[in-house]
Amino acid sequence: MKNNQIPRMTNDSGKKTIVIKFKKFNCLGAKPPHDHPHTYLDIGSKGEIVCPYCGTLYKYKN
Repeated sequence: MKNNQIPRMTNDSGKKTIVIKFKKFNCLGAKPPHDHPHTYLDIGSKGEIVCPYCGTLYKYKN
């Protein structure tokens, strides 16, 4: 991944929680054509965030 690219996350298997190693990313839902609007999410200092479209809980762990 290049430094200026934002990671793109998909959840094809329908997991309720996904642990990731970055705080800023795009949630796509599932892979196209079953994706939702590509949503920029920023975990910030909370350590976790829920995608408002697919409901996936993303947790940050470095």
